[in-house]
This record gives sequence, C-alpha cells and structure tokens, in this order.
Amino acid sequence: MWLMVTSVSLLPAILMVSSRFRVKVSTLCHQALAWALGLLRGKVCVRSTHAFVFSNCTHGKADSVLETFELYAHTHPSLCISPLTGKAVDEVVRRVSPYQVLELGMHCGYSSVLLLRLLPPAGRLITVELDPLTAELGEEIILVAGFKHPQFQVLTSSSADAIPTLHPFLETGKSTSEGLDLVLMDHDPQQYLSDLLALEREALLSPSGCSVLLIHRNQRAEDVRGILDHIRARADCYCIKSELQCMTEIFYRKENTRTDR
Repeated sequence: MWLMVTSVSLLPAILMVSSRFRVKVSTLCHQALAWALGLLRGKVCVRSTHAFVFSNCTHGKADSVLETFELYAHTHPSLCISPLTGKAVDEVVRRVSPYQVLELGMHCGYSSVLLLRLLPPAGRLITVELDPLTAELGEEIILVAGFKHPQFQVLTSSSADAIPTLHPFLETGKSTSEGLDLVLMDHDPQQYLSDLLALEREALLSPSGCSVLLIHRNQRAEDVRGILDHIRARADCYCIKSELQCMTEIFYRKENTRTDR
C-alpha cells in the first residue's frame, strides 16, 4: 500500500521529468536523422556526379571533364560544383603559377582537375579527403582527366591527421619550390583556422609566399570570420588579397622575405 501511495505522490514529478527528457530525446533523434540524411545526400551527389562525368566526358581531356562537371551543375544544383568558384580559383592559380598545391576537401574531383591542369610538368597536387568513397571516386575522375599518379597524391584522412605527414610527399617532387605555393581549403570551415596554424607550425607554407584560398559554402561570412580575425592580427606575415562572394584569398609570407606575387 505504501508503495502505491508513494508512486501516486511522485507521479507529477515523473511525468514532468519524462516530458522534459522526451523533448531532448526527440531533438537528438531529429539531429541524428538530419545528419544521416545529409551524409546520404552527399554520397548520392558524389555517386551521381561521378557517373555523369565518367559517362559523358572525353576521357584523357581535362577541359572536357571540367565542362561536363559544369554541364551537370546546370541541371543538378550541387554544392560540390560551382563554375563561379572554379573561375575564381582558375584566376588565382594562373597568377600564382604554383609548383606544389595542397587541396583540403576534394568533393567530386572538380577542383582537383582544375588545379592539376594549370600546374607545370614538375608540379604536384596533394589532395586530402576524409570520406573514403569520395576519395576513391574523385581519384578516378583525376585519372579519367588524363593525369598520372606521379602528378598527384590522394590522402584519405582528416586534415588534422594528414597535415603532419605531408613533408615526405613534398620532398619527393622534383620542384624548385620551398614548400606549398597554394593551399585550397574547401572542407569544414570550422577547421580552416586550426589547419592553417598546423601548416605554419609544420613549416609547410613556402616562406617566399603562399596563397591560401578559403572557399565559402552557402555564402555565410561567419564560416571564415575566425580565420580572418587571425589574419588581421598577424599583419607581419599575413594579408587578405581579395574577398569574393564565393572565396577569400589570403597571402602568407615570412617576415623579411620579398615576393612579387
């Protein structure tokens, strides 16, 4: 009897706690579902993009691969492919004329092909991609575009894990570069600042000058606010070269080192 009386007296509290946790559990379930759907959509995007480009481009022709990517983007809007971003990146690469390039986030391989086609014969691209499927399909697109493995290296890893391992890949290239001449960041914007600091700490950025391209997704300025605040506070070795709707270019140079880039 006493147990029944106690249970009845505690019933309002139990219901209140149950209701509160039900809301939290429901919220967590919605967040997990949204994450899973986003991941699934990303994989579907990569698979469908790869299939379209592979089937419709002229194999061995980088320009044809890029044109097919852009044709796909016109009919299948995708965050992985942006002709506007591609044009902005193209202009910087032509101006900088880099030998060694690091790409963080290869997505479908669009920017990888764009970068490789503008590198000199001795140039080398290192691209880092966290998702194994995306890395595999992106590498196949690079090969379809006509590039060979000595010209590029695909690392399936997080950027944080990959950066400390990059020195051997740079040293094997027959390049006159002192380090990375160009870095394209197109992965998680929350990692942009920490990855830039890691690149500097590992002395991977060319001391005579390295352009770092920060790609904007969804046109959200807050995505890169942290790294831009850091750049402005480090005027001794960093400056902001340009700020576009889709991309921000920053420039790194060690103090007392001259460059005309």
